[in-house]
Amino acid sequence: MQRRILLRRGFYLGLLIALMFLPRGVDHGWAQAQGGDLELLKKQVRQLMRQEVERQQQIRALQKQEMERQQQIRALQEQIERLEAERAKPQPPQAPASALDRALEELPATPAPSTEPTAPSLVSGQTGGATFRLIDVSAIINMAVGGSTEPDSRLSFLQLGGHDPRQNGFTLQATEISLAGAVDPYFSGEVHLNFLDQNGETLAELEEAFLTTQALPFGLEVEAGLMLTEFGIINTQHSHSWDWQDQPIVASRMFGPDGQRLVGARLGWLVPVPWFAQLHIGVQNARSNLAPSFNGAFHMHGGGEEGGHSHGGEEEEETVVGQRPLVQQRVEGPEDMLYLVRLENSWELPQQITAKFGLSSLFGPNASGPDGRSIVAGADLKMTWRPARNFRGWPFLKWQSEFMWRDYKADDFQAEEPDEAIQQLDSDHLRGYGFYSQLLYGFRHGWAAGVRVEYANGEGNSVEGRSQDPLRDERFRLSPQLVYWPTEFSRLRLQYNYDWADHLDDNDAHTVWLGLEAQFGPHPAHQY
Repeated sequence: MQRRILLRRGFYLGLLIALMFLPRGVDHGWAQAQGGDLELLKKQVRQLMRQEVERQQQIRALQKQEMERQQQIRALQEQIERLEAERAKPQPPQAPASALDRALEELPATPAPSTEPTAPSLVSGQTGGATFRLIDVSAIINMAVGGSTEPDSRLSFLQLGGHDPRQNGFTLQATEISLAGAVDPYFSGEVHLNFLDQNGETLAELEEAFLTTQALPFGLEVEAGLMLTEFGIINTQHSHSWDWQDQPIVASRMFGPDGQRLVGARLGWLVPVPWFAQLHIGVQNARSNLAPSFNGAFHMHGGGEEGGHSHGGEEEEETVVGQRPLVQQRVEGPEDMLYLVRLENSWELPQQITAKFGLSSLFGPNASGPDGRSIVAGADLKMTWRPARNFRGWPFLKWQSEFMWRDYKADDFQAEEPDEAIQQLDSDHLRGYGFYSQLLYGFRHGWAAGVRVEYANGEGNSVEGRSQDPLRDERFRLSPQLVYWPTEFSRLRLQYNYDWADHLDDNDAHTVWLGLEAQFGPHPAHQY
């Protein structure tokens, strides 16, 4: 190879010298005509020589790389020989194993996981050609102890939620039993049962029971059965999913103590946009005491000294918004149903922040008379910060807020019997609105602290005056709390409520609750 390189260099050098010493007696005209070609040849010679130098440099670099690879191979071979020699040495005798270690060694080996998809099942069997499996079975106990400056007879109107701590002393807020499973490749189902203590008697209720489709195209999903109306954030959650121990005031006023949950169907569509967006369109029965803003009355679990619906210890009639008489209407056409439209969006923002924003609206008939109609609208925002480097989810920061507004168009009322307490009422627009905003900071593993601010008010008169109507008067609440999770299956919460309300004799009240929550078994995931 070196010889060929020397011969090539000699050829190029000789050619260059010959060109430099061309005979001077050549015709001047020919030299002038060929001058351009001569310069071109010189450039080509210089370019070829430069390429030759670069090629030699590349050859030297490849030779260097080859030498480095050989050195790496030798180092690896030496390391392998050293490890094999160490493994061949006799090992020192080990200490006798403990009884626990010997018992663990005698256990049968765990079989390798199957590649076939399986699901744990408590009950499994063939039903109509499909396999029915109960995948998740769980129980959640939620209780609280505490006291208030208000007596029990009025505390139930201060704590409006059906799963709130609502009496001085101990309250079993809920014992929820949940079943969830895959029916077949096309449907999954959930059933949620609640058991509450009502003055020593057990009250059982079916909270939710619905089916959800699993295989619809075009990002569609259908939910059908008894289910929580997908309005905002709080109304879609069970009480054990709340960050605070009691239901926000505005949610209780709009949707009753149990939240609005009705029989019907909901269509969800995953909107094809760059971020997560889902549109919900639903239709449900409007005639239910679980929809007090529509064709139902306000219903409470227990309350009062005798466990009935009472204010100040006196039992009162079942009434609707504005303390008006109940005039429920039958379903005679599509106009007598309750309709939902909701759009929710979610974004992943910089600095490990997730944001969720939603708009919701409901419209349907109400229980004030044949021409009574209601509209409820709301906006919700939830932002969560959790750094990429965290320890089991800590630290974190959650900010959640909701605003709700209602227009309750009350129909004219004319009593049918002369002995009725209310004989006649004119039509009216009874409006209500309110918000809550809460901030929860997980400052170290297992611990969090936060504060919630609430406000609610209304417009239009109630039968006994809006300032004396616990469901429509002006109210303000401030609730700081401290939370501790011993494990992911239990939670302790210490919460203080400062309440200011028109209907209270002294306008304000002070309440402290200590809550305990424990979970058994794998609970099906709720909405974010």
